Formats: sequence, structure tokens, C-alpha cells
Amino acid sequence: MANTDTKAAGSGFLDSYFKISQRGSTVGREIRGGLVTFFAMSYIIVLNPLILGFTPDSQGHFLGAALATGDPTAAGAGIPLIAAATSLIAAVMSIAMGAFANFPIAIAAGLGLNALMAYTIVKMPGMTWADGMGLVLLEGVVILILVLTGFRTAVFRAVPAGLKTAISVGIGLFIAFIGLVNAGIVTTPAMYDYVPGNQPGTPVKLGTEGSIDSLPMLVFVLGLLAIVILTARKVKGAMLYSILGATVFAVILEQVVKIGPKNMGTGAHENPKGWSLNAPTIPDEWVTLPNFSLIGQVSPFGAFSKITIAAVVLTVFALLLADFFDTMGTMVAVGAEADLLDEEGNPPNTKTILVVDSIAAAAGGVGSVSSNTAFIESASGVGEGARTGLAPIVTGLAFALSTFLAPVVALVPYEAATPALVFVGFLMMTQVTGIKWNDFEIALPAFLTIILMPFTYSITDGIGAGFLFWVAIKLAKGKFREIHPLMWIVSAMFVVYFLLAPIQNAVVGS
Repeated sequence: MANTDTKAAGSGFLDSYFKISQRGSTVGREIRGGLVTFFAMSYIIVLNPLILGFTPDSQGHFLGAALATGDPTAAGAGIPLIAAATSLIAAVMSIAMGAFANFPIAIAAGLGLNALMAYTIVKMPGMTWADGMGLVLLEGVVILILVLTGFRTAVFRAVPAGLKTAISVGIGLFIAFIGLVNAGIVTTPAMYDYVPGNQPGTPVKLGTEGSIDSLPMLVFVLGLLAIVILTARKVKGAMLYSILGATVFAVILEQVVKIGPKNMGTGAHENPKGWSLNAPTIPDEWVTLPNFSLIGQVSPFGAFSKITIAAVVLTVFALLLADFFDTMGTMVAVGAEADLLDEEGNPPNTKTILVVDSIAAAAGGVGSVSSNTAFIESASGVGEGARTGLAPIVTGLAFALSTFLAPVVALVPYEAATPALVFVGFLMMTQVTGIKWNDFEIALPAFLTIILMPFTYSITDGIGAGFLFWVAIKLAKGKFREIHPLMWIVSAMFVVYFLLAPIQNAVVGS
């Protein structure tokens, strides 16, 4: 009976095109999974503009400010334009991923990459936002060439199966950590609170004072508890119902108590027990017309006249390497959770997935919203049951709708969405049994891969450490022939990656 229901729910064109019943899913699961992924990702619509919109380039100009007000020095003036472009690029590329690659991964502006752009690249002497976005466009073109020539796919297939499993487990811990940090459950003491001569205390702690001591944190705890209870009772749509229910509760709390966001605009510590990012306040307007004039404001070769060729190459390399391996890790993690990997740990349509992701990187530059990449939050949709490309299409349509319904999206606070990330982290952690822990040659590199992702807040750092130590152990034991030629190349790239800051300082300073 269950198989009959599955086929009926996914019958017709959708089923044959997306292989819905073949992958054990239904149209309903794909829709729910796509919506859960959107809610887990929707913070990027708010966070990307905050990162890019309040940081001036080396000329003192703010992204989109001139287009919005005519004054390029107006801090934050371009935020509505950045938000609209962020949603549009995410919508187009997520739909493309679903339609062409048929894989349950959605795409949006990559965190870390946008910070690199705002706090490093556009701060280099003479650089403008258009120049910086031009480098993102070039990086996307380069990485697309690597895919089309087969290099990127070949590297992916050269990675040992045990390391692929470790990547998936590490990302599970990473996204759980992201969820806990974004919800304010885990906090980091400010560096400027340290007094010389005193013990700095722990690097992270529970809440603001070592306990669950705020209403937003309560929303998170109740949201996570709801997912656990609903899942235990085998309720379909547990994550989606939890997000919606927690959002309604958060809106009621904000209306009654007036909690407000943590940062009220004058200092990071002004309201430490507030909402982590956006307060779930009822908007004055529910529908707004988006302004897409920021798209196309890019100078592909402008950086070449502002900084040295060597600096351009190193900057593009930094962007490329982060994109290269973040996507590889995300692809493995989501594919493993969806049970879509083959016996060697490779997902279906690998090359198409990587082609779409590479085009997304370039599209982020064209849209002036920084490099777009596969989002690990897609695992939350897979945890809800998504198995096909229909899910990211649903996510993409939600992003497209959000360009008009930005106030509605802003109703969902971090604390309501992030319990899904923590629960999916648990699901991904169960794959740890697939690693041969009694084999030192794979166990130690796997361990470093797993722990360094959350500890360094970087998928790429974890992968790099695992690769380098795997190669080192093989060399120490004289097993040269077991090292694939591409692993030599990638390991050399990671050596440069881990030494990139002093190399860049030497190049820029010379």
C-alpha cells in the first residue's frame, strides 16, 4: 500500500522527470522539503545585505547606495537592492539546480565568501565593489572551465570513500553548531572583554550567562522539542510544522513583550537577550516591489588596474578553493543523507551539479551579491523527505516570491528556523559508523576532518586538514602508489591555501 501511495502521489510528468517514486519520495514530501530548506536558508536574505551593505569599499562607497539614493557614501542605503538581488539569484540558480541536475540542493549567496568580499577584497587599495564582484565573476568562469574539462569531477572521484563519509559527518556537526550559534544557545565571549592578566574563560558558552535565560532561546528549545516529538510520533512534515509553529509563538511573544533584536543599531551588546537577527514583528506592509537595478553593476577586469596581477591571482584562488571544496562537501553530505550516493560515495549527475554550482558563482558576481554556492541547509529539506530536484525548485520559487514578500520572510527568526539544522546534524552524525575507526590510516584524517569543520567554522578547512594528513600518513608508511595523482595536486593547493594570508601579505606589501 505504501508503494502504491508513493507512486500515486508522484504520478505523471513530475514523477517521470524527477524520478520521484523511483527515489522513494512523493510530491508532497518534495514540496515540504523545499519549503523547509527555504526557511532554513531564508536568513541569507537578511544577513547578506547586512554584511555587504554596511561595509564601504576602499573608496568609502557602500554597495548599492548610489543607485538607491544617489549618495554612494550613505551607509546601508543599498540594503533593499542587495536583498532583492540576493533572492533573485538564489531563486534562479536553485531552480536551475533542480531542473537540470535533479538533486535536492538549493543555492544562495555563500556565507564566508561574502565576508571575504566585504572585509578583505574591496578593502584592497583602489578596489571598488564593482571590481570585487568582477573577481567573483572570473572565479565562477574559471571553476566552470575546471568542471567542463573534467578536472573538478575527477578530483571528487579521487577522494577516498572514508574521507567522503567523514566530510558528511563533519558537516553534520558543523550545521548543528551553526544552528546553536545562530539561535544564541552557544555564544562566544567578545575578545575585547578580555583583561590582560585574567583568565579569558571558555571560548564558547551556553547562552549569555551560562543558562537558557531569554525568550528567544526558549523559542529555539521548544522548536527543537517539537521536531523531536513529532518525528518520534512519525508525523510527516515535522520540521515544517515546527518552524511555522515556533514562528507564530515568536510573533506573539514579540507583540506582547517587545523583545527586539540583539543589536538595536548602536552596539552589539545593547540587547543581549534579544532575537539573534530579525525580530518577528508584524510588518506595516506585506508586499513590496523589488528593485533589481544592482544586477549588472560589475567590472570583470577592473581589479587588474587597481592591484597587482599576483594579488588578483591569489584572490581568485582563495575564492575558487573555498567554492571548490565547500560544494564537494555539501554534495556528499546531502547525497548521503538522501541515500543517493553510489558505492564509491558519488552522487548522481555529479558533473551537472558542479556545472550549475559554477554558473551560480559567476551569477553572484553579475548580481553583485557575492559568490552563490550550494547550501548545506538543504540537508534540512532532505531530512524532511526531499530526494529530487523538485525540492530546490520549490525553494527557488519561494525565494522568487520573497522578492515581493520580504516583510513576511522577515517574520521567521533564527530561533524558529535553526532547530531544523540541529536535528539534521543529528541525522547526519549517524553516518559516523561507516568509518573504519580501527584503521589508523583513515581514522585520524577522518577525525580531523570531522572536528575541524565546526571548530574552524569552515568546511574547506576540515577537508584540507583531512586530505593533508591522509597523504602524510600514506607517505610515512611508504604507500606512494595508493595516492591518486590528483590528491597530490589538491594537497599542494591546500598547502598554499593554509599559508594564503602570509603569501598575500607578502605580495600586496611588495
